[in-house]
Amino acid sequence: MKIKLGITDSGRKKIAGELQHLLADTYATYLKTQNFHWNLKGPNFYSLHLLFEKQYEEMSGAVDEIAERIQTLGFHVDGSFAGFSKNCCVKDSRKAMPAKKMLQTLIADHEALIRCAREIAGMAEDEKDQATVDLMARRLGVHEKFVWMLRSQLA
Repeated sequence: MKIKLGITDSGRKKIAGELQHLLADTYATYLKTQNFHWNLKGPNFYSLHLLFEKQYEEMSGAVDEIAERIQTLGFHVDGSFAGFSKNCCVKDSRKAMPAKKMLQTLIADHEALIRCAREIAGMAEDEKDQATVDLMARRLGVHEKFVWMLRSQLA
């Protein structure tokens, strides 16, 4: 059956494609945050351990919401590691690093997610796709708050 959401077919395809990139980057940031949570050391261990946990738990739910939006627009979600790798701009962090470097890395990753979400929101607005605009507004709020919290640890 043809999808008739009031969004052009090309608009749905473009938005879904960009959401696939956001999904991959969100998942990569989720994994990186959890990795940092596990490997954190130093005098601020407990507070950062809890902060990282709170953030990766929130992103766990976000990846589901983004994937479901792609499906709602009528497209397959490539949730494979190969698909995520192909669509991801967030760089992997496999080496041990000091807490300050972890914070700086996560700030940069969340800021990349913010820029991506703003771009998608603009595309969705042009297509009158208010559900995606709303999803991007929520993601922006979350990631902006995460950046604020992470930056506060560097002060």
